[in-house]
Amino acid sequence: MRKVYFDNNATTPVHPVVAEFAKPFLGEFFGNPSSLHWAGREVRCFFNDAREQAANMIHAQPSEIVFTGCGSESDNHAVKGLAYAKRDEGRHIITTMIEHPAVLNACKHLQADGYDVTYLPVDGEGQIEPDDVKKAIRNDTILISVMYANNETGNLLPIREIGEIAKEHGITFHSDMVQAMGKTDIDMDSLKVDLASFSGHKVYAPKGVGILYIREGREIESLIHGGHQEGSRRAGTENIMGAVAFGKACETITKEMAGENGRIETLRGRLLDGILERVDHVRFNGHPTRRLPNTLNLSFEYVEAESLLIALDLNGIAVSSGSACSSGSTEPSHVLLAMRIPPETCQSAIRLSLGRGNTEEDVDYALSVIPGVVTGLREMSPLYKRP
Repeated sequence: MRKVYFDNNATTPVHPVVAEFAKPFLGEFFGNPSSLHWAGREVRCFFNDAREQAANMIHAQPSEIVFTGCGSESDNHAVKGLAYAKRDEGRHIITTMIEHPAVLNACKHLQADGYDVTYLPVDGEGQIEPDDVKKAIRNDTILISVMYANNETGNLLPIREIGEIAKEHGITFHSDMVQAMGKTDIDMDSLKVDLASFSGHKVYAPKGVGILYIREGREIESLIHGGHQEGSRRAGTENIMGAVAFGKACETITKEMAGENGRIETLRGRLLDGILERVDHVRFNGHPTRRLPNTLNLSFEYVEAESLLIALDLNGIAVSSGSACSSGSTEPSHVLLAMRIPPETCQSAIRLSLGRGNTEEDVDYALSVIPGVVTGLREMSPLYKRP
């Protein structure tokens, strides 16, 4: 049976170049970079290179890069760290209803600690209006947190415009850029973002490593206290293998990005057009143009997403029914609900996210399987009436 992986927004396979580069750090290069002796010095130079490689990818300074354990840690560090650092200046935070759970639950935690959070709505295509951000600003607003790319729909949000608003009002701006990295250009020189979160395993590096970008001059409280690692911003012995792999992934993907993203976008278009031609009652969820090149979110009406996911898996096709971080939840997607999509339509939605390993043959195989699977499941639905 053919295996097709269409869940790259959940995680990506480690790039072969990255895997090969990281191997020595499981054996030969084992030192602690904080150590002054030869074993520490051997790895410290690679660690510094990784910081520079990551900075180059997003057009930042190496001193602005803090290695973390994952994207969720980076989100929590940004949101909580800024809130606690600015607690004497105000306790109001602005975010959106479609953020990743790492941001939403960090905000809920702060609400229990006396902070006030405004959750901005989105329109039916999942887009936020920058003017809504401006209207929500108060005298005690200390943080605006808006993601760059939505992990479920693939929508690209107007963070450049929101950044200008934040700067105009002197408010710190954080953006979860986990899904945007490697799929669209990120230039911290031009964006007015003060804090940004990234995750290694979304860009063909291993799991267990992330980055928090902190613009020079911005002060936030530490999330993890201990030693003086990462310029006293994130304590704990560094994950050397993860960091050097992340750095190598940044270097490698930067070289491949333009060509790969164009190829993947073509495959995504072929997949979408093929599904719409072969299957009726399919709803496209998201903005038609302001989106990542690799992501599709589709509702197959009269079909339960979990049943569709399992049936496709039995045919070797891996997709998801939403965010990997919401796996196991029976609730409809909070992102799709925020777009005012009916709950029953939300529960029929699956996400197909393509990556560098996908081919035309993968798309053709999926198109040969999906129509029959959907038809079979609809035959069992009491709500579906055959045309």
